[in-house]
Amino acid sequence: MQNKKILIIEDEENIAELLSHYINKEGYNTRIASNGTVGLQLVQEFMPDLILLDLMLPDISGFEVCKKISTDYIIPIIMITAKSDTVDKVLGMELGADDYITKPFNTREVIARIRSIFRRIDLISESITNNEPNSIQIDNDIEIHIDRREVFKNNIKIDMTNKEYELLVYLAKNKGKVITRNELLDKVWGIEFVGDSRTVDIHIQRVRKKLDESKNSSLIETVFGIGYKMVGY
Repeated sequence: MQNKKILIIEDEENIAELLSHYINKEGYNTRIASNGTVGLQLVQEFMPDLILLDLMLPDISGFEVCKKISTDYIIPIIMITAKSDTVDKVLGMELGADDYITKPFNTREVIARIRSIFRRIDLISESITNNEPNSIQIDNDIEIHIDRREVFKNNIKIDMTNKEYELLVYLAKNKGKVITRNELLDKVWGIEFVGDSRTVDIHIQRVRKKLDESKNSSLIETVFGIGYKMVGY
Protein backbone atom coordinates (compact mmCIF):
# COMPACT_ATOMS: atom_id res chain seq x y z
CA MET A 1 0.00 0.00 0.00
CA GLN A 2 2.83 2.39 0.79
CA ASN A 3 3.79 2.71 -2.85
CA LYS A 4 0.29 3.32 -4.21
CA LYS A 5 -0.13 6.70 -5.86
CA ILE A 6 -3.47 8.50 -6.09
CA LEU A 7 -4.20 11.51 -8.29
CA ILE A 8 -6.98 13.86 -7.13
CA ILE A 9 -8.49 15.95 -9.94
CA GLU A 10 -10.69 18.42 -8.07
CA ASP A 11 -11.09 22.18 -8.51
CA GLU A 12 -12.49 22.89 -5.04
CA GLU A 13 -9.30 23.42 -3.04
CA ASN A 14 -10.79 22.63 0.38
CA ILE A 15 -12.20 19.30 -0.86
CA ALA A 16 -8.98 18.37 -2.64
CA GLU A 17 -6.88 19.16 0.43
CA LEU A 18 -9.26 17.25 2.71
CA LEU A 19 -9.11 14.17 0.49
CA SER A 20 -5.34 14.41 0.20
CA HIS A 21 -4.94 14.70 3.98
CA TYR A 22 -6.98 11.62 4.84
CA ILE A 23 -5.66 9.53 1.96
CA ASN A 24 -2.07 10.35 2.94
CA LYS A 25 -2.87 9.27 6.51
CA GLU A 26 -3.70 5.84 5.09
CA GLY A 27 -0.19 5.56 3.67
CA TYR A 28 -0.88 6.47 0.06
CA ASN A 29 0.95 9.15 -1.95
CA THR A 30 -1.21 11.86 -3.50
CA ARG A 31 -0.99 14.66 -6.03
CA ILE A 32 -3.66 17.29 -6.72
CA ALA A 33 -4.75 18.80 -10.03
CA SER A 34 -7.15 21.76 -9.94
CA ASN A 35 -8.42 21.28 -13.50
CA GLY A 36 -8.66 18.70 -16.26
CA THR A 37 -5.71 19.95 -18.29
CA VAL A 38 -3.29 19.67 -15.37
CA GLY A 39 -4.88 16.37 -14.41
CA LEU A 40 -4.16 14.82 -17.80
CA GLN A 41 -0.57 16.07 -17.61
CA LEU A 42 -0.11 14.54 -14.16
CA VAL A 43 -1.51 11.22 -15.31
CA GLN A 44 1.47 10.96 -17.64
CA GLU A 45 4.04 12.41 -15.21
CA PHE A 46 2.83 10.97 -11.88
CA MET A 47 1.54 7.64 -13.28
CA PRO A 48 -1.04 7.13 -10.52
CA ASP A 49 -2.42 3.77 -9.47
CA LEU A 50 -5.88 5.29 -9.00
CA ILE A 51 -7.64 8.56 -9.84
CA LEU A 52 -10.31 10.50 -7.96
CA LEU A 53 -12.02 12.62 -10.59
CA ASP A 54 -14.50 15.45 -10.07
CA LEU A 55 -16.93 15.70 -12.97
CA MET A 56 -17.52 19.45 -12.63
CA LEU A 57 -14.15 20.94 -13.66
CA PRO A 58 -13.56 24.55 -14.77
CA ASP A 59 -11.90 23.82 -18.11
CA ILE A 60 -12.62 20.32 -19.45
CA SER A 61 -15.65 18.21 -18.63
CA GLY A 62 -14.83 15.43 -16.20
CA PHE A 63 -16.54 13.07 -18.63
CA GLU A 64 -14.02 14.02 -21.33
CA VAL A 65 -11.13 13.56 -18.89
CA CYS A 66 -12.51 10.15 -17.91
CA LYS A 67 -12.89 9.09 -21.54
CA LYS A 68 -9.35 10.22 -22.42
CA ILE A 69 -7.75 8.43 -19.46
CA SER A 70 -9.74 5.21 -20.03
CA THR A 71 -8.76 5.19 -23.69
CA ASP A 72 -5.03 5.65 -23.08
CA TYR A 73 -4.47 3.92 -19.72
CA ILE A 74 -5.75 1.11 -17.53
CA ILE A 75 -6.09 3.15 -14.35
CA PRO A 76 -9.11 2.75 -12.05
CA ILE A 77 -11.18 5.94 -11.72
CA ILE A 78 -13.56 6.93 -8.94
CA MET A 79 -15.83 9.78 -10.02
CA ILE A 80 -16.74 12.49 -7.53
CA THR A 81 -19.81 14.52 -8.38
CA ALA A 82 -22.20 16.94 -6.74
CA LYS A 83 -24.96 15.56 -8.94
CA SER A 84 -27.16 12.68 -7.84
CA ASP A 85 -28.60 12.26 -11.33
CA THR A 86 -28.48 8.59 -12.32
CA VAL A 87 -27.85 9.58 -15.95
CA ASP A 88 -24.55 11.24 -15.00
CA LYS A 89 -23.45 8.19 -13.03
CA VAL A 90 -24.34 5.77 -15.81
CA LEU A 91 -22.59 7.95 -18.41
CA GLY A 92 -19.47 8.06 -16.26
CA MET A 93 -19.48 4.28 -15.93
CA GLU A 94 -19.95 3.94 -19.68
CA LEU A 95 -16.89 6.12 -20.26
CA GLY A 96 -14.72 3.90 -18.09
CA ALA A 97 -15.11 4.95 -14.46
CA ASP A 98 -14.92 2.15 -11.89
CA ASP A 99 -17.01 3.71 -9.15
CA TYR A 100 -18.64 6.96 -8.10
CA ILE A 101 -19.19 9.00 -4.94
CA THR A 102 -21.71 11.80 -4.60
CA LYS A 103 -20.95 14.99 -2.65
CA PRO A 104 -21.23 15.51 0.24
CA PHE A 105 -19.32 12.36 1.11
CA ASN A 106 -17.73 10.77 4.14
CA THR A 107 -13.95 10.43 3.87
CA ARG A 108 -14.18 6.94 5.37
CA GLU A 109 -16.40 5.95 2.46
CA VAL A 110 -13.80 7.26 0.00
CA ILE A 111 -11.06 5.27 1.72
CA ALA A 112 -13.26 2.15 1.67
CA ARG A 113 -13.84 2.51 -2.07
CA ILE A 114 -10.11 2.98 -2.71
CA ARG A 115 -9.22 -0.07 -0.64
CA SER A 116 -11.85 -2.15 -2.42
CA ILE A 117 -10.42 -1.36 -5.84
CA PHE A 118 -6.82 -2.03 -4.77
CA ARG A 119 -7.87 -5.26 -3.03
CA ARG A 120 -9.50 -6.50 -6.22
CA ILE A 121 -6.42 -5.65 -8.29
CA ASP A 122 -4.20 -7.45 -5.75
CA LEU A 123 -6.39 -10.56 -5.95
CA ILE A 124 -5.97 -10.61 -9.72
CA SER A 125 -2.19 -10.26 -9.33
CA GLU A 126 -2.15 -13.11 -6.80
CA SER A 127 -4.01 -15.37 -9.21
CA ILE A 128 -1.25 -14.79 -11.76
CA THR A 129 1.46 -15.51 -9.18
CA ASN A 130 -0.27 -18.76 -8.17
CA ASN A 131 0.55 -20.34 -11.52
CA GLU A 132 -2.76 -19.62 -13.19
CA PRO A 133 -2.58 -19.49 -17.00
CA ASN A 134 -1.05 -16.30 -18.40
CA SER A 135 -3.56 -16.27 -21.23
CA ILE A 136 -7.09 -17.42 -22.03
CA GLN A 137 -8.04 -18.35 -25.58
CA ILE A 138 -11.61 -17.50 -26.56
CA ASP A 139 -12.65 -19.23 -29.77
CA ASN A 140 -10.04 -19.04 -32.49
CA ASP A 141 -9.91 -15.28 -32.75
CA ILE A 142 -9.83 -13.75 -29.27
CA GLU A 143 -7.14 -14.14 -26.63
CA ILE A 144 -6.80 -12.56 -23.19
CA HIS A 145 -3.25 -11.99 -21.93
CA ILE A 146 -3.73 -12.06 -18.15
CA ASP A 147 -0.15 -11.09 -17.33
CA ARG A 148 -0.34 -7.95 -19.49
CA ARG A 149 -4.05 -7.17 -18.96
CA GLU A 150 -4.57 -7.06 -22.73
CA VAL A 151 -7.16 -8.51 -25.11
CA PHE A 152 -6.46 -9.34 -28.75
CA LYS A 153 -8.74 -10.26 -31.62
CA ASN A 154 -7.07 -11.63 -34.75
CA ASN A 155 -3.75 -10.41 -33.24
CA ILE A 156 -5.08 -6.83 -33.03
CA LYS A 157 -5.29 -5.30 -29.56
CA ILE A 158 -8.77 -4.34 -28.36
CA ASP A 159 -8.80 -1.24 -26.15
CA MET A 160 -10.84 -1.88 -23.03
CA THR A 161 -11.47 0.04 -19.86
CA ASN A 162 -10.40 -1.44 -16.54
CA LYS A 163 -13.91 -2.68 -15.75
CA GLU A 164 -14.61 -4.06 -19.23
CA TYR A 165 -11.41 -6.09 -19.03
CA GLU A 166 -12.13 -7.43 -15.53
CA LEU A 167 -15.69 -8.33 -16.52
CA LEU A 168 -14.50 -10.26 -19.58
CA VAL A 169 -11.84 -12.11 -17.57
CA TYR A 170 -14.28 -13.11 -14.84
CA LEU A 171 -16.76 -14.49 -17.36
CA ALA A 172 -13.97 -16.29 -19.25
CA LYS A 173 -12.63 -17.91 -16.07
CA ASN A 174 -16.14 -19.15 -15.31
CA LYS A 175 -16.99 -20.32 -18.83
CA GLY A 176 -20.22 -22.26 -19.14
CA LYS A 177 -21.39 -21.10 -15.71
CA VAL A 178 -24.35 -18.77 -15.33
CA ILE A 179 -23.20 -15.70 -13.39
CA THR A 180 -25.85 -13.52 -11.79
CA ARG A 181 -25.72 -9.75 -12.09
CA ASN A 182 -25.29 -9.47 -8.33
CA GLU A 183 -22.29 -11.80 -8.40
CA LEU A 184 -20.72 -9.74 -11.17
CA LEU A 185 -21.30 -6.56 -9.17
CA ASP A 186 -19.69 -8.20 -6.14
CA LYS A 187 -16.70 -9.81 -7.86
CA VAL A 188 -15.93 -7.16 -10.50
CA TRP A 189 -17.05 -3.92 -8.85
CA GLY A 190 -16.67 -4.91 -5.18
CA ILE A 191 -19.04 -5.20 -2.25
CA GLU A 192 -18.81 -1.49 -1.44
CA PHE A 193 -20.12 -0.48 -4.88
CA VAL A 194 -23.58 1.05 -4.63
CA GLY A 195 -24.64 0.82 -8.27
CA ASP A 196 -27.31 -1.48 -9.67
CA SER A 197 -27.60 -4.17 -12.32
CA ARG A 198 -27.84 -1.62 -15.13
CA THR A 199 -24.12 -1.04 -14.65
CA VAL A 200 -23.47 -4.70 -15.52
CA ASP A 201 -25.77 -4.61 -18.54
CA ILE A 202 -24.12 -1.46 -19.91
CA HIS A 203 -20.64 -2.95 -19.61
CA ILE A 204 -21.72 -6.25 -21.16
CA GLN A 205 -23.05 -4.32 -24.15
CA ARG A 206 -19.78 -2.44 -24.49
CA VAL A 207 -17.69 -5.62 -24.26
CA ARG A 208 -19.85 -7.31 -26.88
CA LYS A 209 -19.49 -4.33 -29.19
CA LYS A 210 -15.71 -4.27 -28.80
CA LEU A 211 -15.53 -8.01 -29.49
CA ASP A 212 -17.65 -7.27 -32.58
CA GLU A 213 -20.25 -9.85 -31.65
CA SER A 214 -23.48 -10.19 -33.59
CA LYS A 215 -26.87 -10.87 -32.05
CA ASN A 216 -26.90 -14.27 -33.72
CA SER A 217 -23.46 -15.31 -32.53
CA SER A 218 -22.49 -14.13 -29.08
CA LEU A 219 -19.72 -15.40 -26.82
CA ILE A 220 -21.47 -13.77 -23.87
CA GLU A 221 -24.94 -15.23 -23.64
CA THR A 222 -27.77 -13.50 -21.79
CA VAL A 223 -29.63 -15.72 -19.33
CA PHE A 224 -32.86 -13.77 -19.05
CA GLY A 225 -33.87 -12.77 -15.55
CA ILE A 226 -30.60 -14.05 -14.07
CA GLY A 227 -27.38 -12.82 -15.68
CA TYR A 228 -24.80 -13.93 -18.23
CA LYS A 229 -22.48 -16.77 -19.16
CA MET A 230 -19.49 -17.20 -21.47
CA VAL A 231 -20.10 -19.81 -24.16
CA GLY A 232 -18.62 -21.00 -27.42
CA TYR A 233 -15.03 -21.91 -26.63
